[in-house]
This record gives sequence, structure tokens and C-alpha cells, in this order.
Amino acid sequence: MKTPLLIIKNMSAWYQKNKKVLSDFSLELSEHEVVGLIGLNGAGKTTFLKTLSGLLPTFCSDGIWFYGQSVSPRKPAFKIYRYTVFAEDNSFQYFTFREYLSYVFSAYKKELPDISELVHGFHFKDYTDILLKDLSTGNKKKAFLITAFALKPELLLLDEPVNGLDFTSTEFLYQMISSYKEHGTVLFSSHILESITLTSDKVLVLEDGKIRQSFMGEEIDAAQIREALHDKKHL
Repeated sequence: MKTPLLIIKNMSAWYQKNKKVLSDFSLELSEHEVVGLIGLNGAGKTTFLKTLSGLLPTFCSDGIWFYGQSVSPRKPAFKIYRYTVFAEDNSFQYFTFREYLSYVFSAYKKELPDISELVHGFHFKDYTDILLKDLSTGNKKKAFLITAFALKPELLLLDEPVNGLDFTSTEFLYQMISSYKEHGTVLFSSHILESITLTSDKVLVLEDGKIRQSFMGEEIDAAQIREALHDKKHL
């Protein structure tokens, strides 16, 4: 039996100690799969991805294991295997896209690949040498998505990746997520049901800081997921 890629047991996270956003959150990911994390606003999706990305130090758990080894979100031994695209990211504002891309590949000790297909697919050719701070919200998102798919980490984390994208770039994003299993595992959060049902091998429903229900394979059905969320108005 294969060792799971990532196991998280009973994680709790908070911004204020007496108000937990995640509580007893447990998760298991396999190699080479796409997992969609869906929930209503405030369910804890972004908080979880921030915690796993090492940006939220106020958390506790019974353990986090990557390839069977105990890890911590802020330790380099785990960071080198993951990359996160956040819903909003205002870092590296005075880098151009190409400067940021070179910086990331240097940090991960990888050689820069040919990114022309990604630049074309996301319609980003005219923006590669513009400062990130001067890009629109959608083009800034594209800069980080191109970096992510070019880097090909073992674990790719995407927080609301569709937000800000135009129709054609969204279609291309779905293709890239679906084909990513050749390289590694994608865990992405979304409140857009289409993005979940079109790309995921497994769907996890997050409610009140816990995984309340999961769907796999043929179980991934829009109507059932809506019902699991107890709120049809939001999807």
C-alpha cells in the first residue's frame, strides 16, 4: 500500500485564541490527484491553506506527515515541495513577472523551463515585464499561476484560483489543473462549484472548520454537493 502524500491529524487554527477557525481538521492526500476543497464563506478554506503554507503560526495539530515524515509548515524540508497561489497576493510588488519567476526558481533550486505555452494559454504575453504592482487583479493572478505550473511542485496549493480570471484563462486553468496529476497533487479551494466538479478526483466539503463530507469519482455530483453545503443560494 502506497504511503499517502500528506496526512494532517486534528489541526486547529485561530486568529484569536478563543475563536477557532479550524477545529479538529483532518485530511489525507494521495500522490497524483486533484482534490477540491469547497465551503461557504467563513468555512475556513483560506485559513487552512495559510496554515499549511506557513503563514499562520497560531495553530496546533496531532501531527503533519509528508511522504511519511513528520513535517512543520514553516520548515524548509516541507516548503521546498509545495507552492501556494493565494486568492490575493500583494507580495513582490516591485518585481516584474520575469524577475519574480527567476527568484522563485532560484529559491527552489530548479532550472527555468520554457514557459511560452503557459504564457500563451493565460494570454499573458504583453505583461511579462510589467511590475506586479501595476498589473490588474486578474493578470497578477495569472503571474502566480504561471509560476506555479512552471515550477511543478509535488504539492500545489491554490486558493480560489478562478477569482479574477477571464473566461478563456479560466478554461485553460481547468485544463492545467486536470493534467497536473502527471507531475504531482493539487489541493485547491473554491466556492465555484463548476471548478470543483470539472477537475477534481475528490471533493471535500468544509463546514465550521471541519471536513464534514467527501465525494470521490462518480459521487462528485453538483446537486449532492449543494445539498451537503446546506445552502443552495451560494452556488
